[in-house]
Amino acid sequence: MAYSKTEKTVLALAEPVVVSEGAYLYDVEYVKEGGIWFLRIYADKEDGGISLDECEAISRKLSDVLDKEDPIAQNYYLEVSSPGVERRLKTDAHFSRYLGETVDVGLYKAIGGSKQLTGILKDYADGVMQLQVGDEVLSLDLKETTVVHLHFDF
Repeated sequence: MAYSKTEKTVLALAEPVVVSEGAYLYDVEYVKEGGIWFLRIYADKEDGGISLDECEAISRKLSDVLDKEDPIAQNYYLEVSSPGVERRLKTDAHFSRYLGETVDVGLYKAIGGSKQLTGILKDYADGVMQLQVGDEVLSLDLKETTVVHLHFDF
């Protein structure tokens, strides 16, 4: 779940912009979908989340910075949003922040006949998480997972 060179560059450019708006930078994605490139910036605030107006302000400021620095050669769409209630956990900081929370985990290889697990994130260190599923605690290397995100009951 490492960042590409482009994503690392954008992280460095975006963080001061997001912080200047009183938020924190949660994540960056640079992906191609249906032949179109998207640069997605996920920002949040500690209390109450981030508003649409705040995302718009970040988008305007960041667009100016990206136009000036021009770190991406091809055309792309810039999107700034909240990471959402089912936010993806990718970095060490994400995993540390959400210890004790319920997460959904996608797996490359089935465990107990399932490639999807839901459990409590008990611990995380050096790319390995401890996930409590029922009475059992599983040790899962992130390399074994397709995705990890916060669980939300609708």
